[in-house]
Formats: sequence, C-alpha cells, structure tokens
Amino acid sequence: MTWPRALPWIALLLLAGLVLGDVHAPRWLTGGDGTTLAAGGTASARLERVVDGDTIVAQVAGREERIRFIGVDTPETVKPNTPVQCYGPQAHDLNARLLGAAGTPLTLRFDRELRDRYGRLLAYVYRARDGLFVNARLVAAGAARTLEIAPNTTYAAPLGTLQRRAQGAARGLWGAC
Repeated sequence: MTWPRALPWIALLLLAGLVLGDVHAPRWLTGGDGTTLAAGGTASARLERVVDGDTIVAQVAGREERIRFIGVDTPETVKPNTPVQCYGPQAHDLNARLLGAAGTPLTLRFDRELRDRYGRLLAYVYRARDGLFVNARLVAAGAARTLEIAPNTTYAAPLGTLQRRAQGAARGLWGAC
C-alpha cells in the first residue's frame, strides 16, 4: 500500500485509539501537557503579562500563548506603525487592574474558532477567583468597543447592550474621544 492510500487507515487507527483510550493524542494536537484545546471548550491559564487592552500572554496547557479577547476591540497602544490611540493607555491600565499580577489564575472560554490568522488563541477571559468576565467589564467601562467577527459571536448581543449603555453614559472612550 502506498503512503497516500495508507493515510486514511492511519488516521482511522489513531482516532480509534483515542476513542478507546489506548492511544494519547500527539503533542502537536494538544497544549503540550496532554490538555486538548478545543473550540467551544475551556482551559485554565496563568497570566504572564498584559500586552494591551485586549491581548494578554498567559501559560495555557503548558505553553506560553498570546490570547486575543473575543468580541472586543480596544484603542491601540502597541501596534507597529500606529500611533497610540485615544483612551488606549487607559484601556491597557484597566485590563491590567482587572487581571492582576503575573501568575493570576484565569479561565478561558473558546468560541467556534480557536485561533485567528496570526496564531493567537481567541478567548473570553474570566478571572478564576471570582468568575469576573473581563471582556464584558472592559466594554461596560467604556474601555472597549464591541467587535463581532463570525463565527465567534456567542456573546455579541450582551456585549452590544453593554456598549450602548456605556455610550449613553459617555463612559470611557465614549466621553473622552
């Protein structure tokens, strides 16, 4: 049997082994410690650093990952060849205050797509200690606009409601910019 004809059989055997529990998923399919990161799933993480208002670096499943918050967009502060935008530093600072120091435990919830075209994990980010939904808090405070990119739209409606309230109250960037 030639290699191209054998590939479906190899895949079938691997799948059967995974289902029956006799074979472990290869490391390239997992987070590195055997934890599978999957669309629609959750993962525990530990904050390493805040990059800006809507991006962090965290340890996830034994690997350092750059995580882009789903459903929100904050003014730019670190984008190459882009000036710092109005309310960008405040959005970064609020994100850092909400998440706390390096080592803070987080819970990540994934939507339908796990990664963006830049390889970043896409997640709804929660503080593990109290379940605070960080993406929503950024929008409610006026530090972020909503950003709806299909198919990751699970919380688009409630985030939109929070944005309209922030706009109406001229909170954050809605009053400053």
